[in-house]
Amino acid sequence: MGRGVSSVVAVALSALALAGCAGGSGSTAATSAASMGITTRGIGTVTTTPDTVTVVVGVQTRGPSAKAALDENTSKATALINMFKSRGVAAADLQTSQLSVSPTYDPATGRIISYEVTDQVTATLHDVHAAGGLIDAAGEAAGDAVRIQQLSFSISDDSALRAQARADAVRQAQAHARQLADAAGVRLGRMYLLTEVPATPPGPLGREAAPAPAAPVPIEPGSQKLTVMVELAYAIDE
Repeated sequence: MGRGVSSVVAVALSALALAGCAGGSGSTAATSAASMGITTRGIGTVTTTPDTVTVVVGVQTRGPSAKAALDENTSKATALINMFKSRGVAAADLQTSQLSVSPTYDPATGRIISYEVTDQVTATLHDVHAAGGLIDAAGEAAGDAVRIQQLSFSISDDSALRAQARADAVRQAQAHARQLADAAGVRLGRMYLLTEVPATPPGPLGREAAPAPAAPVPIEPGSQKLTVMVELAYAIDE
């Protein structure tokens, strides 16, 4: 489990200068106590193996007319979807994510010479080890028109892992706050701030379009890190 932390002790000296000009001992003490604090951040990281793979499969066809290109694309995309369903992929895990029709021009004359149709299907696979065979079968179903546009791994339910990382982050931030207080020779007061700092999710693993090979595609999910960062602040007792 990897961890990192960034911490800062914040003591606002400007309040003391203002208090000296304002006068009134009660007001000065209240302002000083409210403006002094220790703020720390803690990071909790849990490493796990993804159990879900999302693959975006494209079907790209070209014809002399838009209808011809669409008809061929419809036939191949239907075969692709039926293949997924026949191999146990639920209808809820299949989605048409893009459909486009665009003309192709002759660079010399500028006239339309053909039409290109692209249909993308996003499939969510809950058996990572079967993903390679499904991608290979996609090539058989759609032939040379198949395009593997994107492949990404994820965790279907990360609530327990996130709770563990969150607890580790809080404990780490608390420990560093105590260390900073001891180093500064002050006492921690009440905690007046505890917040989770949004983390940037990992980007998907992309795959360029290529004809499907004869052998099953090897799919290795590797490991994935789930990281939670928190920030907390303590008042300083006088």
